[in-house]
Amino acid sequence: MWKNINLEECLNHIKAKQAVRDLGPPESRPSITISRMCGSGGKTVASKLAEYLQPHTPYGHRWTVFDQNLIKKVLEDHWMPGRLSELLPESSTPLLRELTERMHGKKPAVSLIIRQTVETIWHLAESGHVILVGRAANVITAKLRNVFHVRLVGSPENRIERLEEVYDFDRAEAIKYMKTQDSAKKAYLRDYFGENIENPELYHLIVNTDRISYDEAAKLIGDAVIHAFKLAPVPRSPVSFKL
Repeated sequence: MWKNINLEECLNHIKAKQAVRDLGPPESRPSITISRMCGSGGKTVASKLAEYLQPHTPYGHRWTVFDQNLIKKVLEDHWMPGRLSELLPESSTPLLRELTERMHGKKPAVSLIIRQTVETIWHLAESGHVILVGRAANVITAKLRNVFHVRLVGSPENRIERLEEVYDFDRAEAIKYMKTQDSAKKAYLRDYFGENIENPELYHLIVNTDRISYDEAAKLIGDAVIHAFKLAPVPRSPVSFKL
């Protein structure tokens, strides 16, 4: 599970982007953000989505998943925002400055690590071919033209069952973990960005993984990205829905 979500893949992605002097226009380097309810399959869908999109990616670029833990690891141990900014000399610094100023307005005592996280996510999204899971990536990159925003949702009962299976929790542990994680995600967007994570206007697409399997969700999102950024499509069977 999640074999293509690891630190080595993330560092290789950054190094490969740094080696390319001309990344092309923004529309040629799409990125995706995934916001998710706890237990709705964020990492699994992201992993399958990266695999699905790879055949549509030109010039040998590789789709890479950065989940919230990998973003933190890259930031702390390997790459600071100043080095990431070297990826894009034409980086939209006025928009980034506007975002960080707005953060200060909402939360004056914003910690250094959160400001650096914002800049890291921004530069990764601008570089293209990344799937950013969590960390308010959809809000941080809202004004970037090359980013497609997705939210995954599901019923509490089904999400509890998935957490029991994936993490080997008993029911009480799964319920506690789900509630804690969902509350933390809501608080993070509210306190630092002044946004409601459940606002549908923040997303291009909202997918209910109770009704659509992880494989089909990845295809559904992938096809929407292919259409939005005019990537070369491949024939495939239609998505089926649970009735």
